[in-house]
Amino acid sequence: MKPDELLALQARIQPLLDDPEHAGHPLREVLGEVWQLLEEHVERLDRLTHLSDSFQAMARDRERGMGQRYERQLRRINRVVRISDHYQRMLRDLNTQLEEASYRDMLTGVDNRRALMSRLQQEVQRSQRQSTGFVVAMVDIDRFKQINDAYGHEIGDLALIEVARALGADLREYDACGRWGGEEFLLLLPFTSLADAHGILQRKLEAIRALEIPGLALTGQHLSISAGLAEHRPGEPLTLTLSRADGALYEAKRQGRDRIACAAEPQ
Repeated sequence: MKPDELLALQARIQPLLDDPEHAGHPLREVLGEVWQLLEEHVERLDRLTHLSDSFQAMARDRERGMGQRYERQLRRINRVVRISDHYQRMLRDLNTQLEEASYRDMLTGVDNRRALMSRLQQEVQRSQRQSTGFVVAMVDIDRFKQINDAYGHEIGDLALIEVARALGADLREYDACGRWGGEEFLLLLPFTSLADAHGILQRKLEAIRALEIPGLALTGQHLSISAGLAEHRPGEPLTLTLSRADGALYEAKRQGRDRIACAAEPQ
């Protein structure tokens, strides 16, 4: 029964129950009992409706609360994922930098001895497969200790940087230039004859003589290098090739420095 229908029925029954004219009428008592039962039933329905509404409201609040908590968790997880991705990128970048640093000389920026050895091993393998050789040049800055002692390590470091730059300039993409250790450098020249390598190193000597290093230029001195060349032959141990290049470098030093010496063919 709708509320307005119940109100209309109450408007008709209540006056009948209240009218003294109907007192003692046998149906009045029955009508009163029916009306009382109806009111109690309506009251129970109201309580049930209230409880149902309260439960539904509670369920909605709970669902809303769960949804809010769910959204908070999603936002929190999203932040964690972003932070994780950021740190993973940082770690990848750091690993790349560390790998590059492990193959680079920190002062001059050219390859270090580790990188040079890796390239030399690759060239040895290629030489064996293709039955072709390559040239190794050992290069040393002349009287470098005297430069350090007379002008200080800052000027010495600058000299190393400039020599590395001059040695590495104008090389082919498959050539290699690196710092072998101290003031000594190594050039790897694949697909190059000993005569052509000599011409390349001669131009390097001239470029380094023309370098102007602060401090040295004021005294009229100039940098110079000595170089020893050795041509690797297929099947020759790499250690022997390096030893022959080092021996040629010693010979260039012995002959007066600022020059190139070529190693004899291996026996």
